[in-house]
Amino acid sequence: MKNENQTGWLIMLPALLLLIFVFIYPIASAFLLSLFTKNLGTQLEPIFSGLSNYFRMARDGRFLQAIWNTSIFTAISVTLELILGMILALTLNQTFFGRGAVRVISMIPWALPTAIMGLAWAWIFNDQYGVVNDILQRLGIIHTGINWLGNPTLAMIVLIIADVWKTTPFLGIILLSGLQSIPQDLYEAHAIDGAKPWQSFCQITLPLIMPQVLIAILFRFAQAFGVFDLVQVITGGGPAGATETVSIYIYATVMRYLDFGYGAALVVITFLLLIIVVGIAGILLISFKKDR
Repeated sequence: MKNENQTGWLIMLPALLLLIFVFIYPIASAFLLSLFTKNLGTQLEPIFSGLSNYFRMARDGRFLQAIWNTSIFTAISVTLELILGMILALTLNQTFFGRGAVRVISMIPWALPTAIMGLAWAWIFNDQYGVVNDILQRLGIIHTGINWLGNPTLAMIVLIIADVWKTTPFLGIILLSGLQSIPQDLYEAHAIDGAKPWQSFCQITLPLIMPQVLIAILFRFAQAFGVFDLVQVITGGGPAGATETVSIYIYATVMRYLDFGYGAALVVITFLLLIIVVGIAGILLISFKKDR
């Protein structure tokens, strides 16, 4: 048993070293830097300031607004992606002609580079020559172009639409893997007992794929909460900061304002928030596995 444990640790050692190099070390460095004030006011010289950067964060209205924007974007987009991903997975799990081709085609949005896709959506919703305004005008629904990206609410809706379109196939594939692991005998026995399709979904499908659902939510939450390129390309955080996410704000703090100490504090707090959510999801996932 001792030799087996040693062998296991030797096998995991390269992965652990890589994890320390690309994950733990940067976060530790960011935390150390967050204890210093390093900006143009100090001529980019680090001056120890303790937890002042964290106290400053509590009074930073722009950061609180960025947290709110990110939370709204994450909650709505992940919810819609989960619902649409489930519908997509249930559809692709059926037997029909050309199913393999449909599965491949459905992954195209996920495979496209986010920056290119963001430019396309910015063009689609452009108020002067966008496709959406053109269609609405031809149908007589509107008479003048809507400034989609100039309105705070509409700009957030555009971002959510773009994100849902791109990442729904990712959730669909994860959920599809769970659906394919369910024996068909369960559905046949349930149907013999007189169960309707929606009852089979609630009593068989959903409980058995709950681990995949939690994994999908976990992945998408982390990605959506840290969204940067999509927002940067489509709105740049505008109008007037209405779509500015935490990542966009951190980028502006570090790269535009050269406030490295405060930017590091923002990174640490964002990381801790993600760890809390990941921990909760992990506990739920373990509990579901034990129940099964």
